[in-house]
Amino acid sequence: MNTSVSVEIGERPPLAGYDPDIWRSGRAGWVHSWDMSIGVDGPGCRFVLFTAGCPLRCQYCANPDTWTARGGRVTLVDEVVTRIRGYRAALVAGGGGVTISGGEPMAQPKFIGNVLAEARAMGLHTALDTSGIYGDLGSDELLDDVSLFLLDIKSFDPATYRRTTGQPVEPTLRFARRLAERGRPVNLRFVLVPGLTDAPDNVEGVARFAAGLGNVERVDVLAYHTLGLEKYRKLGQRYRLEGVRPPTREQVEEAKKHFSDRGLTVS
Repeated sequence: MNTSVSVEIGERPPLAGYDPDIWRSGRAGWVHSWDMSIGVDGPGCRFVLFTAGCPLRCQYCANPDTWTARGGRVTLVDEVVTRIRGYRAALVAGGGGVTISGGEPMAQPKFIGNVLAEARAMGLHTALDTSGIYGDLGSDELLDDVSLFLLDIKSFDPATYRRTTGQPVEPTLRFARRLAERGRPVNLRFVLVPGLTDAPDNVEGVARFAAGLGNVERVDVLAYHTLGLEKYRKLGQRYRLEGVRPPTREQVEEAKKHFSDRGLTVS
């Protein structure tokens, strides 16, 4: 059986030939791509699976090709697991594991839950890179199969969050509280964008919230960059932050201080 169907961006992925139960059970999902990384997507050497589909439209998103299922391909869990198994020895030797990113992985909770469970069964460390927007869809079993959450909190101020992403902030904050209640480890990520997310009150709001959770092991303050600009041009999409320059080192350090002053480990 052909386990995946390749599609071009903009083309509707075909569903013919797939039993509907495969979708209901999460034995198949939309996958954009996969890659290997070191020290960026969790500890050690990582197998990173990028899912397709995301409800956020972050102004600084570097991967607009992951916004819809049209940017991905139909993939069976068995195919993903087979590929991970081929790298297992290297992942273990490199002190790493499996990370699921996106897009927004929790748009497909059963699919990623199945992949995570299989990775854990192999004895691998697991990480989930998520905005938390669909946190309510994740079962407790899914959460418990994640060794580390890479939680992106785009902003704390509701108006700034909606301007940045097009969505409300409360689902993300609710998910963060749920992770804290379950004692699940979190690395928090915050992107500093001059003129958009860098207002001191906004940064301080994220820092205050993170410090109050009790399960945040590290905060990554990430400087805005324009590395995804060429993708917008290829897709014929308008890049809304045209002309915005990355923050200076001093601006990044000033933002980091909000977090470190509250006793959080910052990188």
